[in-house]
Amino acid sequence: MLSLFEFNIRGFIFLSMQVRKLLLILFIFYGNTAFASSEHTPELKNVDWSFDGAQGTFDRQSIQRGLKVYKEVCSACHSLKRIAFRNLTDLGFSEEEVKAIAAGYNIQDGPNQEGEMFERPGRPSDYFPPIYPNEQAARAVNNGAFPPDLSLMVKAREGGADYIYSLLTGYQSAPPKGVKLGENMYYNPYFVNGSGQIAMPPPITTDNQVEYTDGTIATTAQMTKDVVNFLQWASEPEMEERKGLGIKVIIFTLVFTILFYYAKKRIWRRVK
Repeated sequence: MLSLFEFNIRGFIFLSMQVRKLLLILFIFYGNTAFASSEHTPELKNVDWSFDGAQGTFDRQSIQRGLKVYKEVCSACHSLKRIAFRNLTDLGFSEEEVKAIAAGYNIQDGPNQEGEMFERPGRPSDYFPPIYPNEQAARAVNNGAFPPDLSLMVKAREGGADYIYSLLTGYQSAPPKGVKLGENMYYNPYFVNGSGQIAMPPPITTDNQVEYTDGTIATTAQMTKDVVNFLQWASEPEMEERKGLGIKVIIFTLVFTILFYYAKKRIWRRVK
């Protein structure tokens, strides 16, 4: 008769074998599919960003231009609901400029004394308003796809800014052989789901699609880099402060490590 210990060991071995079989089945059915979908996925484009590295900083001129690209191109479909207009002062906009930007948006407010909601011009304390009243309305006008909010998009995607830049510049006029696009779909090998099929049409298509007022030549590459810079800031507006604090902590720790080392040597040098 089996002891309780032997019974548990045999049960554990049996369970392990079943798990291994299940993993093998999953690999056979899904592993090949994942591999096939990744065959057409190129490496992300490596862009030299000013915010990279321990001492990276924001390029505020580029971010201001990126805001213009967002407003004139991206905001037709994508919201930015986690950013308040007052945050734009961090980019070098004056308070009057921020008030003017906010006033260009209609914000739903209320209820009023009659219990009804109403619209008013935006204020610096308001957040960028939603583009659609609800998800169903968004899908109805976007081929069934739901345009995501862009507030945290850079942090939400593996590859971050390089991924967004690669996606925006990676559209191809025709899919590779063997890939069949669905109705009203576009092909972009960088799209995160691996299939390359994306409902969003190419947003930045021609030079001077957005008119810059600072003299910068608005090529498609420049406009794309500017809007990605803006989205990087939107995803992590406190980045510079965080990096600055990190450097101070490292210096503080290094100094005290040296002090404690010499204090230890002085205290224990006579002990044999």
